[in-house]
Amino acid sequence: MEVFYACRIEGGFARLDADESAHLVRVLRHREGDAVDVIDGCGTLYHCTLTDASPKEAVARIESSVPGWGSHPYRLTLAVCPTKNIDRYEWMAEKITELGVDNIVPVIGERSERRVLKTDRLRRIVLSAAKQSLKGAIPEIAEPVSVRDFVAAMPAPAGDPLSLPEKPHSREVAPCRIPGQATDDLRLICYCSDEVQPRASIMELLQALAGTPLTAPSGTPLAFQEEPHSREVAQRRSPGPLPPVTVLIGPEGDFSPEEVLAAMDAGFVPVHLGPSRLRTETAAVTAAEAVYLSFIQK
Repeated sequence: MEVFYACRIEGGFARLDADESAHLVRVLRHREGDAVDVIDGCGTLYHCTLTDASPKEAVARIESSVPGWGSHPYRLTLAVCPTKNIDRYEWMAEKITELGVDNIVPVIGERSERRVLKTDRLRRIVLSAAKQSLKGAIPEIAEPVSVRDFVAAMPAPAGDPLSLPEKPHSREVAPCRIPGQATDDLRLICYCSDEVQPRASIMELLQALAGTPLTAPSGTPLAFQEEPHSREVAQRRSPGPLPPVTVLIGPEGDFSPEEVLAAMDAGFVPVHLGPSRLRTETAAVTAAEAVYLSFIQK
C-alpha cells in the first residue's frame, strides 16, 4: 500500500509538498485520475483521486476518510538522550515510530556525550517510518532540552503518593506518584542501578495499569513476587481511557543520581528493563515495545 503525506487538507482537497509530490509523480509515475491514499499526520487517512499531477505541488480530491487510521490506544512520550553515534538515534526514532509513539523528546543529560542534535532529519525519518508502518499520525519531534528542564516543565503529578520500599542509607526523596484517575499520567525513568531507590519492573507496572496479568505461552498466568507499587497501580486504576505514559531514557553514562532525584520529585518512578544492560537506543525500543505489548489489545 502506497501512502503519501499531505501538508495541507483544505476545501475537500489534499495538497502535497514538493518532496512528496516529486515522489508521487516522478518516481511512482502517478497521473491525473489515479487513486491515491494520503495521511494528514494527525491520524486520518484519506482516499483520494489525483487531480493535479504537478511534481512541485500535487493535488488530490478527497473521496472518503478513515479517522484514527493505524492508531494505538495509548499516548506515549519517549524522552531519550541522544547517542554519541547519531545513526543509532535515528535508527531508534524509526523503530519506535513503527511500534507506536506520539512524542519524541531529545533530552540532554549531565553525562551526555552528544549535546547538539538537529531535528529536521529526525522529522523526515519518522515521517517515512509512519507511512511505511501504515499510521495516520506522525510523532512530534521536540527540540532538545536538558533533563532537568524537561522534568521541571512536567505538570504537577496527581494521585496519591506511591510507596516504594526504602533502601537503607539512601537519600531522602519526595514520594513517587501513580495515576489516580484516567486524566493522570504514568511517569517512568529507566535507571541502571538501585543506588537512589529500588527500581520497579516496567512490565509489572504497565501490566498493572492495563489490568492484564503476564501469562506464559500456554495461557497460564506467570507467578511473580507481587511488588507493592504494582499492586497499588492496579488497585487505583480507574475505568476509561488509558492515561498517558512518559518514559525517560538516559545517555551512555546513565542519569546522574541528582537527575533521578529531580525526576522523582516530578513524579517519575525508577524502573528497570530486565537484567540485561542495554544501549540507549535499545532501551528506548524496549520501553516502546513494552507499552505496545501491554496496551495494544486494550
